[in-house]
Amino acid sequence: MSKRALWTCPECGQRFVTRNMSHSCGSHTIAEHFTGKPASIRTVFDALKRATREHGAFHVYAQKTRIVFQTRARFVSVVPRKSHLGGHVWLKRKRPHPAVHRIEGLAGRDFVHNFRLTSPSDIDDAFRDLLAEAYAVGSQSYRARGLEG
Repeated sequence: MSKRALWTCPECGQRFVTRNMSHSCGSHTIAEHFTGKPASIRTVFDALKRATREHGAFHVYAQKTRIVFQTRARFVSVVPRKSHLGGHVWLKRKRPHPAVHRIEGLAGRDFVHNFRLTSPSDIDDAFRDLLAEAYAVGSQSYRARGLEG
């Protein structure tokens, strides 16, 4: 089935599945999110980005309060903290992992898995599997891959 083209915000250039989707329209940089944070947290972010790239292409957007990874939809969101890289992945089922400290149900069959990463070693094979599934959700190809809960 063919997917509708993404809408691009004329102000900030971010792309979205639906027209006029709510977002923090503005010009932000990834570097500003790491200001005042230890270099080790940037190292964790870079490792997360590399691990996610194993599953395909995506855009990285710095927004006002977070950094997001997006294919068709935003599927990973992170916020650098002084002691860890906080964030969440969007999945269609509950998937526990040692780095996941809370799973929140959304409307329907959507689950936000909140995580804390303190080291690149936290991104183990099982976490890479979560990233693969989140990538499929963001790409809107999870049904084809049989990943529904």
